[in-house]
Amino acid sequence: MKWNKFLMMFMVLAFAVILAACNFGGEETTDKEDETDDGKTEAPAAKELNLLIASEPPDLHPQLATDTTSGAILQNTFEGLVTMIDGKPELTGASDVKVSDDLLTYTFTLRDAKWSNGDPVTAEDYAYAWMFGLNPENASEYASILYAIKGAEAYNLGQGKAEDVAIKVIDPKTIEVTLEAPTPYFLELVAFKTYFPIHKATSESNPKWYTEADGFISNGAFTLADWQHSGSLTLKKNEQYWDAANVKLSQVNLEMVESEVTQITKFDSGEIDFLGTSFGSISLDAIERLKSEDKLQIADYTGVYMYKFNTTDKVMSNANIRKALTLAIDRASLLKNITKGEQVPALGLVPSSVEGFGDDAGFYKDNDIEGAKAALAEGLKELGISNPSELEITLSFNTSEAHSAIAQFIQEGWSKNLGIKVNLDNAEWQVYLDKLSNLDYQVGRLGWIADYNDAYTFLEQYDSAKNGNNDTGWENPEYTKLVHQSRTETDAAKRLEMLQKAEEIFMTELPVAPIYYYTNLYVKQDYVQNMKPDALGNINLKYVDVTK
Repeated sequence: MKWNKFLMMFMVLAFAVILAACNFGGEETTDKEDETDDGKTEAPAAKELNLLIASEPPDLHPQLATDTTSGAILQNTFEGLVTMIDGKPELTGASDVKVSDDLLTYTFTLRDAKWSNGDPVTAEDYAYAWMFGLNPENASEYASILYAIKGAEAYNLGQGKAEDVAIKVIDPKTIEVTLEAPTPYFLELVAFKTYFPIHKATSESNPKWYTEADGFISNGAFTLADWQHSGSLTLKKNEQYWDAANVKLSQVNLEMVESEVTQITKFDSGEIDFLGTSFGSISLDAIERLKSEDKLQIADYTGVYMYKFNTTDKVMSNANIRKALTLAIDRASLLKNITKGEQVPALGLVPSSVEGFGDDAGFYKDNDIEGAKAALAEGLKELGISNPSELEITLSFNTSEAHSAIAQFIQEGWSKNLGIKVNLDNAEWQVYLDKLSNLDYQVGRLGWIADYNDAYTFLEQYDSAKNGNNDTGWENPEYTKLVHQSRTETDAAKRLEMLQKAEEIFMTELPVAPIYYYTNLYVKQDYVQNMKPDALGNINLKYVDVTK
């Protein structure tokens, strides 16, 4: 079956060349370019891109996925009404949007687009997907990103009815959304994967449609052609895609390789064409060499690397213990000697690249050992522990040479400067995510990349212990109040003040220890064109070309 599909694609491409030669649209070509020596027409060579991902994608369902690995695949197999291009929201799945004078109602007109099986993409597919994400029975961890919609939060929390959610299908090509309050960044929200449509008929007939390539229906530039679990994925150009004529690649091969050392070896040997988030990562040991070879690219990346604390744990419920651990991290030395990627020490939760948070908030000093020892003494007293050597904690992370090196550096610092015992624990990505979600850890590594360029995307996840992305068990009523008020505040200055006050509360209680603000390190082969991550880490393969 796969071979027959390849032949069909090959014939379509050949026919396109013949049309171009006859000047039926497109640029003029010459007979020499289109013919072989024996006079036969030659079709363009299939263009394949070879990439890596570090693990099996946990969830290829737009409304259920939470991780960057799944997100990178979904972004290229699905398309929403809006797509972020060069940092700005642009209409893609929609051809038009009208906003009411009170900035509360958005009316989207869908362009003529098809699913990969040839069915038309309809407004009902969007409404169905968004309601799926809000349905509390589906336990979508990203449901809260839909809360800008009137009635969405109440329904998701079991306090309202589905029919009260202000999503209205006007006709097959028109969907109307009414918001709780004016939301200046709503179009940026709509670009996020939770707002992608799903093929309603497929979802209803096969609730597990997103777990195998067979039956995987999507509307993006590529479709999932093959999925060898724990081995590889293959994306193929979606010939039904409305803008297929501008998609250069015919196929994208994604091999799953966990080891970062193996990843860079494969790049060096030419087996893969690009290496960097979210398609693998640069081995720490290779960074200096790649710099010297003038191959390493470093891009802005709006995200924070942090250690989360399970505040439901007896030890980590103590704010002074959390403070001690946070202060006793030598971020500057970590970045200079271990990560080496021009990252910046994180002295707050919200990255300095986010508007309104550019200045150092000064919540604490980096590597404040004296402050850490003082906080530890208070915490041990409150816990009834007489000596730091009696305190034993476990630091967890997902399997990765980089995460392991960072953990070992911090483990050594905590042990040396605080006199406590620190055990290290690593697990495969999906297992690790489950540990965090189930609060089955004490201290755990995680990164958070902005879903859109606003402080709310960093602060919102901690508005409730029940928030699907919280993973700490922490909540604070005043913090929650400020974050929720910021959703409906229309005065930009007042809203910014609310978010800054919320961060201050957060950084006083420290349910997480921010470590550094990310940069995006990547390398690519010379023949790879138009492949660069944006500030949110997105890479739209639709625009990528290979010229070898």
